[in-house]
Amino acid sequence: MALIVQKFGGTSVGSVERIEQVAAKVKTFRDNGDDIVVVVSAMSGETNRLIDLARQISERPVSRELDVMVSTGEQVTIALLAMALIKIGVPAVSYTGSQVRILTDGSHTKARILQIDAQNIRKELKAGRVVVVAGFQGVDEAGNITTLGRGGSDTTGVALAAALKADECQIYTDVDGVYTTDPRVVAKAQRLEKITFEEMLEMASLGSKVLQIRAVEFAGKYGVPLRVLHSFKEGPGTLITLDEEDSMEQPIISGIAFNRDEAKLTIRGVPDTPGVAFKILGPISAANVEVDMIVQNVAHDNTTDFTFTVHRNDYQNALHVLEHIAQEMGAREVVGDVDIAKVSIVGVGMRSHAGVASRMFEALAKENINIQMISTSEIKVSVVIEEKYLELAVRALHTAFDLDAPAGKGE
Repeated sequence: MALIVQKFGGTSVGSVERIEQVAAKVKTFRDNGDDIVVVVSAMSGETNRLIDLARQISERPVSRELDVMVSTGEQVTIALLAMALIKIGVPAVSYTGSQVRILTDGSHTKARILQIDAQNIRKELKAGRVVVVAGFQGVDEAGNITTLGRGGSDTTGVALAAALKADECQIYTDVDGVYTTDPRVVAKAQRLEKITFEEMLEMASLGSKVLQIRAVEFAGKYGVPLRVLHSFKEGPGTLITLDEEDSMEQPIISGIAFNRDEAKLTIRGVPDTPGVAFKILGPISAANVEVDMIVQNVAHDNTTDFTFTVHRNDYQNALHVLEHIAQEMGAREVVGDVDIAKVSIVGVGMRSHAGVASRMFEALAKENINIQMISTSEIKVSVVIEEKYLELAVRALHTAFDLDAPAGKGE
């Protein structure tokens, strides 16, 4: 018998019919003798509907009251799922975040979990009930309802699994696992049986949308085995784990991530003096713009060209700031480019294999794809290229690193 925490997102509980399907799935696990805690999101579209209502009253709703309002979305789902379980003969009880006592800090709309009192849940499990918990929400020391921000329900699921020392945290979604890359771009992409937390963190931060970064970080920190599964299709999914054993037999590269939402900025002819990077990036950071990749080139005339990338949504803001910096520093010019994309190869196998980067560069060169910027870490290599070559680059790399599914194999 195992203790399993299962999390179902908004599309999985998007209608009464789907909620009843989730109840039937939960019943099969409980019939096998497992103890089950279910974490659910609000029904698909409900949180946005509530936020829209709030904005009809105020353009900038008070964050405390917004949390009180949007947290009701999950409250509806937990009650409906508990009812659906009871209807098919499964004893169940619903709990809000405050009833569990998911203690958070007081940062409304983006709270962080500080502590979970698992006593009530353990008592209900011991009594033979399935416990249905509202994701995305908690309570602060003063008793105020808080919400955890983007990816909050995934984080709730992982945090509960850690607090309960669950055997596994299962994240149910609209895909049947983590793939070597987006199957919509590469038809021969394969579902991974297993991936490490490190690799999943890199994939998530580089554009893979399967799991939220916060949830993966939390799971890695507390060693909670995570499994990504399809809500309504049977299959083993993908296990995300600390375990790197058998890595010798695994591919060097586990996956290829990409991000279209990149923009590049260059300030040219800046005096090459100590502190130049801070003089440029300090004001950019102060403008709440997050910088990704950075390249600095020193010229023969004691000037430097400084290039960095930002999220495309931040491009105009960053360009405005950089133009002011250029005037103050006496730079020659500022140029920008929004028609770029980032492609990354990820794999713990890089630690023990030489020549991975050169193999990547060779594959891109064969397709006449020019590399504009390069960034590396222990387990990833990222390059910036023209956006129009993105899909070609991903397909070429997928083949070059032997990630293509064998002919006739389908997932």
